[in-house]
Amino acid sequence: MTARILKRSLSIAGHRTSISLEEAFWSALKEAATRRELSIAALVAQIDGTRAPEANLSSAIRVFLLQEAARRSQDESSS
Repeated sequence: MTARILKRSLSIAGHRTSISLEEAFWSALKEAATRRELSIAALVAQIDGTRAPEANLSSAIRVFLLQEAARRSQDESSS
């Protein structure tokens, strides 16, 4: 994977939005959505609904994925 930034458009909360993330984050987002049996747009909508008003959406997604990786690592360590 590269650090190349990819911009994608999604429909969330009834409107189109563009999100710019590094390729690795798009892959992690897809995996997280698959684990939850959600579309990427549905997971992004959930993240969007819980983020602080001052946080931009791309940053909120990165933080969510970092927290997700930490939780999964902790769960694997506990098993």
